[in-house]
Amino acid sequence: MNDTPVVVLTALNLEYEAVREKLTSPEPYLHPRGTLFEVGTLPGGRGRVALALTGKGNQSSAVLTERAIQEFSPAALLFVGVAGALWDTPLGDVVVATHVYAYHGGTSEDDGLKARPRAWESPHGISQTAQHLARLGTWCRHAPAQQDRPHVHFGPIAAGEVVQNSRVSHEAAWIRQTYNDALAVEMEGAGIAQAGHLSGTPVAVVRGISDRADGEKATEADRAWQPVAAANAADFALELAGELVGTEEPSSMREKKDPRDTGNVTNTSNGTVGVQAGHVSGGTFHVSLPASGAAPDVVAELDSLREGLAQERSAGRIDEETYEAASEELDTASKGIEEGTPEGKKSSILALKRLWGLLGDLASLGARIAPLISAVKGTS
Repeated sequence: MNDTPVVVLTALNLEYEAVREKLTSPEPYLHPRGTLFEVGTLPGGRGRVALALTGKGNQSSAVLTERAIQEFSPAALLFVGVAGALWDTPLGDVVVATHVYAYHGGTSEDDGLKARPRAWESPHGISQTAQHLARLGTWCRHAPAQQDRPHVHFGPIAAGEVVQNSRVSHEAAWIRQTYNDALAVEMEGAGIAQAGHLSGTPVAVVRGISDRADGEKATEADRAWQPVAAANAADFALELAGELVGTEEPSSMREKKDPRDTGNVTNTSNGTVGVQAGHVSGGTFHVSLPASGAAPDVVAELDSLREGLAQERSAGRIDEETYEAASEELDTASKGIEEGTPEGKKSSILALKRLWGLLGDLASLGARIAPLISAVKGTS
């Protein structure tokens, strides 16, 4: 099983439960800033999922997306839930966003409101995988027999800051006029897409259609369709998560561009050379050393980071609160290395990831943390 998780986020408890009930043995995982994740295993044991609730809105979703990415370094991040159909998409069907429109962007002038759209396109790889799963159709094999077979649609989704529940309001007319290819409307996708874009993490927005955004929200029909739509979106999203975990390319394969590259540097000498280790053959011996990109000395690098942190504080480039928080993370990382146990190693890695989040804006320090995380992962 690949150890790299996929993060799944939802806005509503109904959506959260639809995902959670399909996971095996979800366990609480508390982020230092208070966000409660649950980490469980995908159906069939194909990988792990870190699940969290963002609440409604693009802003909170963007913040918690960034937090989840920093904490778990996931293979992908999926936002899963329900949405309102803008046209004729059947209730219960699933929409996977090819684009996300932040439709509230604009400028108000004397002659009316002019659109200033922002849009984020779905990453090519994740889109291709989702299209493949939709063609196979096996993702909905657990749907109730009495329910019509749901279908998957690919198209833009409009994400704004208000609940859309009308076909005749000014906002409804604005969306249909300016973003008339959007299949669904919701309130979180723009924040998710922006955070994914800035971090470089593949993001997919998967929505089940629970209503038609036509004034009928909170009716009996809406209450009946919301659980169905949420369950269908969860089924497709977790099937997609399993594929993304299973096809993630190992880091060693990404790093080795030349198949002849063994990861070592070999020096050959015919003279007298003092060596500490190597393979001696005849009159010529070969000394194999780690490649130039080998892991730095972890303890020494942690000490150097601590010195750099103090220098940044003295120069006034970080405030006292950030300095103290970063120092605590360095202490935790150092303690984990000293313990020399798997639990200590994990603690060090998580502390360094949190440190990366604190110091990422400081190029002088932030660029040194990623290689250090890799070095800790490589320690035995």
